[in-house]
Amino acid sequence: MSAKKSASAAEAPRLIRLAHSPDSDDAFMFYALATNKLRTPGLRLEHVLSDIETLNRKAMAGEYEVTAISFHAYPRLQDRYRLLAHGGSVGYAYGPMIVASRPLGQEEVKKQTIAIAGELTTSALVLKLFAPECKTRVVPFDQIIPAIAAGEAEAGVLIHEGQLTYSRAGLHKVLDLGKWWLEQTGLPLPLGGNAIRRDLEPALAGQLSTLLKESIQYGLDHREQALAYALQFARDMEPALADRFVAMYVNERTLGYGADDREAIERLLTLGFERGLVPARPKLDFLD
Repeated sequence: MSAKKSASAAEAPRLIRLAHSPDSDDAFMFYALATNKLRTPGLRLEHVLSDIETLNRKAMAGEYEVTAISFHAYPRLQDRYRLLAHGGSVGYAYGPMIVASRPLGQEEVKKQTIAIAGELTTSALVLKLFAPECKTRVVPFDQIIPAIAAGEAEAGVLIHEGQLTYSRAGLHKVLDLGKWWLEQTGLPLPLGGNAIRRDLEPALAGQLSTLLKESIQYGLDHREQALAYALQFARDMEPALADRFVAMYVNERTLGYGADDREAIERLLTLGFERGLVPARPKLDFLD
């Protein structure tokens, strides 16, 4: 190989796949990187958009360098990935919501078959902590409201924007699992975060971590532009409602987990392990 070709090969940018969900809060977080607002020397970033359950499954195989995951899934992939210290979706007194086609009490809903967005979603884990004996069926997250409205499911657990729009379909709130978790533990409910593959060299991992945090900060600092970008991923939401949803899951906690957030992740996964809902004791490892 000639010296010219060798130099060219050495200068080829490193491909990094950033995998996240096609929803407004993730779009807001990744806005700066997706629209080239930040310098990414030596890198070629490819954004992969997929529902969170698919991302959880892909992460178990180490598919992407950086990926959004459900915390419920982390013990299954903790040998392949570390958690980034930012990018978390955490609800304080709010979170995934159980809704039904008719008014139901909390004990009554436990007897129903409840639609969930995926077996590895954190919402499925919290549901099972609340109602260990309930039956579940997996329905794509954006089809849960239509399925309940059409009578195909009696109740379901809503993640993403459906938490704010379910009443438009005539559905009834049964329980906010984030509020229930706070009442049980006094802690916020950690739903998902960003993870980075362990086999990346330390300098590259640090560079990616910095870029992702800068992207979140950029969105918060340029809220109007970031929200306008995120609106294309907000299903049936006007700007004010999308702004409210984004604020729920992209905020100061997203820039960096607090001590209570980390305690909550540990508590949630340890409790899941002790109840037989999580296959391994969590070994939380943050790239700080």
